Amino acid sequence: MFKTIGICGVGNMGYAIGKGIAQARNGERKNLLLYNIHPAKAQAAAKDFGSSAAATEDFTAFIAAADLLIVAVKPHIVADVLRKAAPFLKPEQVVLSVAAGVDLAALATCLPARSKIIRAMPNTPVVVNAGMTSLTPNEAVTASELEEVLCVFRCFGRAEVVDEALIDAVIGISGSSPAYVYMFIEALADGAVLEGMPRDKAYTFAAQAVMGAAKTVLETGVHPGKLKDNVCSPGGTTIAAVHTLEEYRFRAAIIHAVQTAAERNRKMGSKK
Repeated sequence: MFKTIGICGVGNMGYAIGKGIAQARNGERKNLLLYNIHPAKAQAAAKDFGSSAAATEDFTAFIAAADLLIVAVKPHIVADVLRKAAPFLKPEQVVLSVAAGVDLAALATCLPARSKIIRAMPNTPVVVNAGMTSLTPNEAVTASELEEVLCVFRCFGRAEVVDEALIDAVIGISGSSPAYVYMFIEALADGAVLEGMPRDKAYTFAAQAVMGAAKTVLETGVHPGKLKDNVCSPGGTTIAAVHTLEEYRFRAAIIHAVQTAAERNRKMGSKK
């Protein structure tokens, strides 16, 4: 049972995960312990997260206290952090890394033999309880431990167990894709502004439309193509707009973006 979750690194992703855990509306409330190389950053985050969170400058005590240790530092320093943590880890602790491009084998070389390791790829919407996270455990992680980690991440979104071979695809479709969607929302709003709508209203209309469409896919289970067809009346405004998107290779651009992100993640991994 994870009573204390330690987050090492409170940059964008570490902060988002901590915020998601702290404000989760379901699940058992967890104690959060934060550590950052710049102590003031961890202290500020703990203040933001509320009474269940605390910051520490004592790295050794931090490692020892964390039942689940979430390492949310940059990929190029994750090995150094794990090697520094290794002497203080206990066999029952679970180490979870969110470092892109660093696989389970590479993580294992930095830790004691038979360490429990999970490779995770959350995305930043965890901060608003709408994250999507992939989890990939090594063989030392038990089914009950994996289920508990799933519960932690499902407190602030959705989480699924995936094979490590799919991590590159996860990066492209989920880890990086919020940026694509923000660009889409911005472009939708720009189009409405061009038509005379005030920008604040344009962002609200665009963002709500995107959220509603996504929710419809998730909650109805209907194929996205069928949902698209349902909106496209013969000779209507939507099919005319879809035709324009096809002319400008909208879908091809998105597919290529996912592939590009996945390929970059593969290259990052090959450099380790």
